[in-house]
Amino acid sequence: MKKYNYREITKKILENKAEFSDIEEDLIHELIQGKVSKDANVIEDSKLSFGDKMADKISAFVGSWPFILTAVGLIIVWVIINVSYIIKPFDPYPFILLNLFLSCIAAIQAPIIMMSQNREEAKDRIKARNDYKVNLKSEIIIEDLHLKMDEIIKSQKFIMGKIDEMEKRGGK
Repeated sequence: MKKYNYREITKKILENKAEFSDIEEDLIHELIQGKVSKDANVIEDSKLSFGDKMADKISAFVGSWPFILTAVGLIIVWVIINVSYIIKPFDPYPFILLNLFLSCIAAIQAPIIMMSQNREEAKDRIKARNDYKVNLKSEIIIEDLHLKMDEIIKSQKFIMGKIDEMEKRGGK
C-alpha cells in the first residue's frame, strides 16, 4: 500500500484550490508538524504594555452603565448647583464650562477607545489566521484519510479478485 505524507497532500490541495495559492512554505511546515491552534488572548496579552492595559481598562469602564450613570448624575448635580443658586453659580446657563469639560473628556476618550478596539481587531486577525490553519490542517488530514480509504478499497478489491480466482480454480 502506498504511503502518503502530509507534504504531498498539502501540495495536492494547494494545487487544486485557487484560494490557497498564496500560502507560504512556513505555514505548510507548521501544519504538518503538529498542533496549530493557539489562544489568541494569550498571544495578544503577552505583548501588552502598561499603556495598553490602561487603555483597555478605561475603555471597559467608559463603555459601562456605572460610567454612564455617574456621568449623568454629575451633570445633573452640576446643573442643579448652577441653576438653583444654592451657592454662587460658577458656570451659569448655558454651562460653557460644563461643555468644555465634556468636550475634553470626549476628545481624550475617543483615541483611548480606538487603541483598545485596534488591539481587539488584532486579536480577531490572530483568531482568523488560527481558524484558517486549523481548517486547512483538517482538510489535509481528511484528504489523507480519503486517500488511505481509496488504497484500502483498491487492496480489498484486489484481494477479493484473487479470492474469486482461487475459488474458481479450486471449484474446477
